[in-house]
Amino acid sequence: MNRVGYIYDEVFLLHAPPSWHPDTPDRLLSINSSLKAVDLWGKLVHLKPRKATPEDLALVHTPEAIERIRSLGAGEVDPDTFTSVESFAAASFAAGAVMEAVEQCRNNGMRRVFCAVRPPGHHAEAGRSMGFCLFNNIAVGARHAQRSGYNKVFIIDFDAHHGNGTQHIFEEDDTVFYFSTHQYPYYPDTGKDMDRGRGKGEGYTYNVPILAGSGNKDYLSVYQDILPGVVERFGPDIILVSAGYDIHAQDPHANIRVTHEGIHGIVRSILTSAEVPMVFALEGGYDLPSLRESVKITIEEMLKH
Repeated sequence: MNRVGYIYDEVFLLHAPPSWHPDTPDRLLSINSSLKAVDLWGKLVHLKPRKATPEDLALVHTPEAIERIRSLGAGEVDPDTFTSVESFAAASFAAGAVMEAVEQCRNNGMRRVFCAVRPPGHHAEAGRSMGFCLFNNIAVGARHAQRSGYNKVFIIDFDAHHGNGTQHIFEEDDTVFYFSTHQYPYYPDTGKDMDRGRGKGEGYTYNVPILAGSGNKDYLSVYQDILPGVVERFGPDIILVSAGYDIHAQDPHANIRVTHEGIHGIVRSILTSAEVPMVFALEGGYDLPSLRESVKITIEEMLKH
């Protein structure tokens, strides 16, 4: 059985958008309760996040974007994205959690780490917070990984929504590969299959748009038949995963019909795609029963592979 790190802190509960907002603190509380109920909690190596500094965040974000969130307090970033007084701290620790996971892999021999964080990150652009996301947790983690000695980083994003921020941050970079499956057409209306990167980064972005109503068969054909070859050709030193469980059939914020069986297959295919450290960071997933079951499945697979 693998040693699996689990990064969580109550600071993530302090990010408090309006009560009607889908990204509630109950998401993390429900996940933790589920892991404790089936005795997975005791099998995990419990770790605390570090706090990403403004200099860390500036690895991928503009100073203006960082300062806007730092100084906003409780406010509205866009019609989908809100902050509360403690949101800057929560978001800094969310990005720092991925950094800490990378450090645990680099220095302490950890091979699998799950970051139970909020707010999510993959929609955050270099100069703009959007789509529930304040800072791009995975992108900060990827640049920190390179700073720590992992030269080639492969990012997998299976959230139902395309990670526009992650793609745009790295689309001219041939040292970070971005692979995404997502419902299309759908918010944020990016991630066409013809988008393959630009300049020296051309060929290092791989989008697989998925039609509404698609389910296990379509997803597993991608993750079992396409992903392993793409990973092998790139030859990453570490894999970071934007784990968005709004692909589940019960989630109200997408129209993808993946079941628990599909989650098993997707996660297993990722974990067996390469013999390198892997870090999963929570993105979407807003139906609490399917979210907690999906994370439980992910942890079980991480312990096995």
